[in-house]
Amino acid sequence: MDLPVNTFKRGLNANPPMIGTWTMSTSPVMAEAMGCCGYDFIVIDMEHTPNDVPQTLALLQAVAGTPSASLVRIPWNDPVIVKRLLDCGAQSLMFPFIESVEEAEAAVRSTRYPPHGIRGAAAMHRAARYGGVSDYFSKAASEICVTLQIETVNALDKLPEIAAVDGVDCIFIGPGDLSASMGLIGQVGHEKVQTALASAASACRKAGKPCGVLATDPAMARRLLEAGFSWVSVSSDLAMATSKARSNLAEIRA
Repeated sequence: MDLPVNTFKRGLNANPPMIGTWTMSTSPVMAEAMGCCGYDFIVIDMEHTPNDVPQTLALLQAVAGTPSASLVRIPWNDPVIVKRLLDCGAQSLMFPFIESVEEAEAAVRSTRYPPHGIRGAAAMHRAARYGGVSDYFSKAASEICVTLQIETVNALDKLPEIAAVDGVDCIFIGPGDLSASMGLIGQVGHEKVQTALASAASACRKAGKPCGVLATDPAMARRLLEAGFSWVSVSSDLAMATSKARSNLAEIRA
């Protein structure tokens, strides 16, 4: 049995660029429904949701049955969580709040088996198709995608060095926390924040690394893609569902 191909990793430099969305729900049904909507990828969030490893496994299984790829944002740069998620079959991981070269190197090491890293070796898990993938240990790294989240002014200053770390596949710029770091919390559309995002995309291009970003709406997504981002994730399942629900309710009550 062959190792599953990581379509998210394959699409990092796609033209046209990839467009995805976020699943903030713990519901596999919601994740599966979003995966059937035509998005190139679905971000499964563990940082700002109640999702633990078993719940994330269920979400991975739900998205796997759709045309969309999956990208898991882990709650922290923790090798224990990384090990468990990789064994669950996650192939693309986003590491939040990376601030230094050392933290970037630690993230990469957690996704590699010795002697290149510290990932614990086990054979009977979903990633290896429960022992069905021949020579999984030597093949696994080729389909793992390491995305590092840069989300502070301090980290932006170190972006070229962080992006140059061997094993880093992609950089993600987090506009929400970046706006907070700039003293403009909640104002992701502010001119200064948008300028900083465009500068970050330029720095990633100079470093030769694809870069992704979160947009709150389609108009912002188009601006960020024009600024040079390689891919964009737009809104989330909960945001879109509640927005439509409030809109319907307001229309009926009017």
